Amino acid sequence: MTDWDDGQAPPAERPPSVGRLVEQISEQATRLVRAEIALAKAEAAEKAKRSGIGVGLIIGALVVVLYALGVFVTTAILGLNEALDNPWLSALLVGLALMLLAGAFAGIAVAQLKQASRRPETIDRVKEDVTTVKEGMKR
Repeated sequence: MTDWDDGQAPPAERPPSVGRLVEQISEQATRLVRAEIALAKAEAAEKAKRSGIGVGLIIGALVVVLYALGVFVTTAILGLNEALDNPWLSALLVGLALMLLAGAFAGIAVAQLKQASRRPETIDRVKEDVTTVKEGMKR
């Protein structure tokens, strides 16, 4: 038996009304915007963390450079004082080792700051979402 007056079976599903479609679009757009905002916040927090690490390593490198300069000054004094004896050579080697350490800190710091300064991917995704919605509205 059927509920329809014409004796035919009812369709499996009725297509959603325009009002329902608009409601669904509104709900999905709201969820999308909230998700993109949450992702942007997470990316900003990651950027701040990487910047903090980079700045901390730069400060560490500067401290090591100051110690290295102190060692080089000591090396020059010992070199002039001893004139060809070996105590100044050991101080020179220590100074070179400190400079290599400072270079390693600076290299890591630059890498951290480069990663932190990249453009967030969220901006590109939001632009793609806006373009997709605009194209969908034209159809």
